[in-house]
Amino acid sequence: MRFATDTGGTFTDLVVEDDDGSITLHKAPTVPSDPVSGVLDALGVAAEARGLSLAELLGRSDSFIHGTTHAINAIITGNAAKTALIVTAGHRDILLFREGGRTEPFNHTIPYPKPYVPRALTFEARERVLADGRVVTPLDEAALVDTLHQIRAAGVEAVAVALLWSTLHPAHELRIGALIELHLPGMPYTLSHSVNATLREFRRASSAAIDASLKPLMTRYLGGLTRRLADAGFSGKVMVLTSAGGMVEASEVAAAPIRVINSGPSMAPVAGSHYAEREGGWRTAIVADTGGTTYDISLVSNGRIPMTRDLWIGQPYRGHLAGYPSVDVKSVGAGGGSIARVDSAGLLHVGPESAGSTPGPACYARGGARPTVTDACVALGYVDPDFFLGGKMKLDGLAACRAIAEGVAGPLGVGIEAAAWSILDLATENMVQAIQELTVNQGIDPAEAVLIGGGGAAGLNSVFIARRLGCKRLLIPETGAAMSAAGAMMSDIATEFAATAYSSTAAFDAARVNAALDRLGEQCRAFADRAGLPAAVEYIAEARYEGQAWDIDVPLPGSRFVEASDVDAFRAAFDAMHEQIFTIRDDASAVELVGLRARVRCRARGDGAFRLRAEAGAGQAAAARPVYFDGFGSLDTPVLRWDAIPADRDFAGPALIESPFTTVVIDPPARFRRSSDGALLIEA
Repeated sequence: MRFATDTGGTFTDLVVEDDDGSITLHKAPTVPSDPVSGVLDALGVAAEARGLSLAELLGRSDSFIHGTTHAINAIITGNAAKTALIVTAGHRDILLFREGGRTEPFNHTIPYPKPYVPRALTFEARERVLADGRVVTPLDEAALVDTLHQIRAAGVEAVAVALLWSTLHPAHELRIGALIELHLPGMPYTLSHSVNATLREFRRASSAAIDASLKPLMTRYLGGLTRRLADAGFSGKVMVLTSAGGMVEASEVAAAPIRVINSGPSMAPVAGSHYAEREGGWRTAIVADTGGTTYDISLVSNGRIPMTRDLWIGQPYRGHLAGYPSVDVKSVGAGGGSIARVDSAGLLHVGPESAGSTPGPACYARGGARPTVTDACVALGYVDPDFFLGGKMKLDGLAACRAIAEGVAGPLGVGIEAAAWSILDLATENMVQAIQELTVNQGIDPAEAVLIGGGGAAGLNSVFIARRLGCKRLLIPETGAAMSAAGAMMSDIATEFAATAYSSTAAFDAARVNAALDRLGEQCRAFADRAGLPAAVEYIAEARYEGQAWDIDVPLPGSRFVEASDVDAFRAAFDAMHEQIFTIRDDASAVELVGLRARVRCRARGDGAFRLRAEAGAGQAAAARPVYFDGFGSLDTPVLRWDAIPADRDFAGPALIESPFTTVVIDPPARFRRSSDGALLIEA
C-alpha cells in the first residue's frame, strides 16, 4: 500500500493505492498553521473509510509521498531563515543588479525589487579565480574568519556562498564551507556550485541564497512530518515531491530544499500526460489544475513534461529567481476560494485574494462572510450543499446567497443568480486569458489541443473554459479531483545533476565534454544505488548559437561524444530544437555548448492497473434539481453519479455529474460520455 498527498491552500488531497493497483481518493481541510495536521486528518479519513484505525492503516503501507507548498509559502511570507551571503570581493551587489530586464521598463511607479539577501548581510571574500583556473588572489582565510564572526554577531541562521567561476574551480567555495563548519558549528550553509552549476552569476547566487534560507525550516518541517508519521504507526519511506516532476527521500531534501519549491503543482502535468495518452493519444494537452486558491496550467506536448530554469517566486523580474529546474507551471490567483468584490467604480473583481480553508467561503460556515466562486456555484445550483465531499461536509446555502447579495448583487443592482453567474463568468475569463497567454506565446492553437481539467473545482466551469478557447475536447479524469496527488503516485524517484563544460562545434573538445558527462554519470549511478532501483538517464545540453546571450535545452542523442558523427548529431538536434522554438535556424553559425545536465529516473511503481475503486453507494441515482445556466435560465437538470454512467455511451446536456469529491457541470449545448477507464470526455 502506498500513500500520496498534496497539501493545497484549501484542501489536503490523499490518494491511497492498494497492493492490487486500485486507488481511492480522500480529502481533508488544510491546516495552514500546521500542514502536517491536515495530512494526518486526510489519513484519518482514509482509515475510517476502510474501518481501520490510523495506526492499522499506516502499518500496511511501505511508502508515503508528500507534496508541499511549505517552502514557497515561507519565501512569499518572509518566514525563511535569516541568511547571509558570501561573494567574491567586488561583487557585493550581485543580487541587486540581477540580470537586467524589467516587465515594465518605463513604469517608474514600481519600486526596484529588493534583493533576496539584503546588502547589509552580504559579505565579501578576498579571493579571485579566473575561468581557466588561475588564482589571481588567494583566499584570505584570516579575513574570512573575521567575516564569520560578524555573521554570528548578526544573528544569521544560514549562510550561502557564491564565488566567481566556482562551477569550474570550486576549491575556494569548498574551503569556505570547511571554515563555516569550524567556526560556525551547526550552521546550515549552501555552496553555489553544488546546488546550481550554472555559469550565470546571479542565478547561481540566487539559488544558493534561497536554498540556504530554506534549510532550517525544511529540516524542521520534514523532520516533524517523519516523526509524527512514525508516532502514528508508519514505518516505511517518506518521499517528497520535487519541482522537477519526481520524488526523493525526505532525508535528501535537507541537502538541497530548493528542489521542492514547486513541489505540489509539478505533479498535475505528470498525471495529465498519462491521461492524454490513455484516453486519446493527443499530441498536445493543456493541463489545468483548479484548486481553492490558484489555477495552475501547463502544456504537455508529445508526452514531454514542460521544464523551465526560469522559476520565479512572484512576478518575473520582480520576484526572486530560484534558477533551479522545474516543471513549467503557470499559476494565477483564481480558484474555488477566490473572493469577489465590487470596487468604488462599480466594477466586479474576482481574486486573486482567496478565502483559503480558514475561514473559507461563506458556505463553509466557518466565519467567512465574503462571496467566493464556490459560493456562486452553490447559489447557481451547481454544488449540492448536502453532498459536498460526499456528504461529509455540509454547506450553508443560505450563507452563500447572503454573502453574494450583500457583496455583489446589492452593489451591482442585480438578482442573486445574475450576480452569482457574473462571479463565475469573470473567474472563467481570468482562467481563459491565462491559458491563451501560455498557448499563443508558444505558437499553439488551443482549438487543436485537449483541455484536461483537474482539481476539486475543475468541473464547475471547465466546459465554459473549453468553449471560449475553441477547444472542442475536454477531459476530466476519474482522479481529477486530486490530480496532483494522482500524479505523485505515478511519478518516479528522480533528480537532476548539472555540470559546466564549454565547447563549440567549430573546435569541439570531446575530452572535456566527455569528462563532464562521466562525472554526471557517476552521480546518477550513486543516486540509483541509494534508491536501490534500475535507472534511466537522459543527458541534456545547454547550448546556443555563437554570440547568442541565452541558451536552450537540447536532449543529447547519446551519452558520449566518440565520433565526429556524434557532434553532427548534436548539431542537428540543436538546429531542430531552435527552429521548433523560434521558427528559424542558423546553419552558418557554430553551436556553443555551455553546460550539461543529467536527469536520472528510477521507476517506483510497477505496471499494475491504476484504476479508481468505486466507493460504496457512489453509483446510486440522484434526483434532478433546478440549475441556472446563462442564456437558458433555471432548468430542471438531471443529477448523475459518476460511477453510475454507462461507459462508452453518448449523452447530451444539461446534466450535473457528481462524485464524492467534485461536480462536473454540463450545460445544454455540451455532450459527454464516460470512457471504459472511468474518465469523462466532453464535447463543449
